[in-house]
Amino acid sequence: MQLSEQEQVRRQKLSRLREIGINPYPAAQYHVTHTSTQAKQDYTEGEKVVMAGRLMSRRIQGNASFAEIQDGEGRIQVYFNRDEICTGDDKSKYNEVYKKLLDIGDFIGIEGELFTTKVGEKTVMVKDFTLLSKALKPLPLPKTDADGNTYDEFVDPEMRYRQRYADLAVNPHVKEVFVKRTKLFNAMRSFFNDAGYFEVETPILQPIAGGAAARPFVTHHNSLDIPLYMRIANELYLKRLIVGGFEGVYEFSKNFRNEGMDRTHNPEFTAMEIYVAYKDYHWMMDFCEQLLETCAIAVNGTTQATFGEHTVDFKAPYARVTMADSIKHFTGFDINGKNEDELRAACKDMGIAVDDTMGKGKLIDEIFGEKCEGNYIQPTFITDYPKEMSPLCKEHRDNPELTERFELMVCGKEIANAYSELNDPIDQRERFEAQLELAKRGDDEATASIDYDFLRSLEYGMPPTSGMGIGMDRLIMFLTNNPSIQEVLFFPQMKPEKKALDLSENEKAIYDLLVKESPQTLSALKTAAGLSNKAWDKGIKGLTKQGVAVVSKTDDGLLVALA
Repeated sequence: MQLSEQEQVRRQKLSRLREIGINPYPAAQYHVTHTSTQAKQDYTEGEKVVMAGRLMSRRIQGNASFAEIQDGEGRIQVYFNRDEICTGDDKSKYNEVYKKLLDIGDFIGIEGELFTTKVGEKTVMVKDFTLLSKALKPLPLPKTDADGNTYDEFVDPEMRYRQRYADLAVNPHVKEVFVKRTKLFNAMRSFFNDAGYFEVETPILQPIAGGAAARPFVTHHNSLDIPLYMRIANELYLKRLIVGGFEGVYEFSKNFRNEGMDRTHNPEFTAMEIYVAYKDYHWMMDFCEQLLETCAIAVNGTTQATFGEHTVDFKAPYARVTMADSIKHFTGFDINGKNEDELRAACKDMGIAVDDTMGKGKLIDEIFGEKCEGNYIQPTFITDYPKEMSPLCKEHRDNPELTERFELMVCGKEIANAYSELNDPIDQRERFEAQLELAKRGDDEATASIDYDFLRSLEYGMPPTSGMGIGMDRLIMFLTNNPSIQEVLFFPQMKPEKKALDLSENEKAIYDLLVKESPQTLSALKTAAGLSNKAWDKGIKGLTKQGVAVVSKTDDGLLVALA
């Protein structure tokens, strides 16, 4: 491992601390009396406080210094004065330890008294301090030049997501997103509990990847010698509990889908699903409105949320539009009564790419997705989906070609999906079998397996039930004005990090020669690789002893070599 000059210096300081008898990673508990917020809000002049946090800035001026420490609630200014900290002739704790051996990023504990500076800043006069953890790598803190311009901010998304720990340490606003995420979960959980429903847990490893159409992650159980699938949905297990006698159950579930990644999809995501007996999708729409209004207020203090250029209002009630009416409104085409061939021809007329593997439901879904979905900015229920699109949903009471289903659209995206649940075991079996046939034709959104145990559970009888699923990650995106799902996940899935190769002295010499003597060659090489200046600097992987420059475009592994 090649260390930077700063990292080498910090390790030297680590050794010196140990030499003078200071443990840089003490095991003892440190008893804190005040957080930064408490010290400032409950301020009393001269009050003794004990605080702990990360050293974030320092301005040393001889025998005195102003600094900032950051704890879990924010920052507070602290004042170090050698004569206050040291007694007698021994000034080493300030002169050596504080001035020379501490670094920005170190965790320290301080004991002191509160006072207010001449400019009105609430500050702690430090009487004693303790090193709690030595930081060996410098934080990526922003820098400010003489004109007050800020630069070198830690804003590169890939670096921030890979090193979320550093992101949280130097970008305090990032933490607020995750505080709001927790508020959302707490508000939703309280809403359900107050209604008398039970939070439950269902299996993550399942013998059948059921409850949705998605490519699963597959693993193997050695003892049983069988494949197991990581959960793509928990729907069928929650319905089993309704069969068993629970009348209202919900779960916040981690689901896993072995599919692509983009700004709104992560292979691991969180969904909430709730099922309530003796209810239908009309009741669930009313329930959903009240739920989201409550959650929006809990997260932001208002029903309104800003998302991009839009202000979204989650105050009930929400508009309700049937899927057929939506398609007719935006395209002029009436899907009612149309067969598969007619729908396929309509798609082609509208310029929508389709193929022969797509059944009737998929074709309708493509029309709605291409022509309608993006138009719904304010919360809107799209209702009454064609039967072919909803294999787990009860047939519509007024039209046998439709189902009693809704999706809630916000800013052109679906955040909730709900049904009057299908509880007829014979109808359910036939729907599963029809889905199986579509999957054999190549429809990648059809269910490719049948959960026969779930069918058996329905044969014992399931009461009329309504269920709803909400994508929690997408919902918090809308509530916190974040267009990327990676911003609302602590640790989003990333492509493998490419490790830079260490250059030998000989390789460095060759590289320096190329830079000095052949700038046009390097420029052509950089252009051929499609690299920005920043990516070029990060992408140099090495120079062989034969004088071949090798670069790598870090996001897709593109290699370009030139002798």
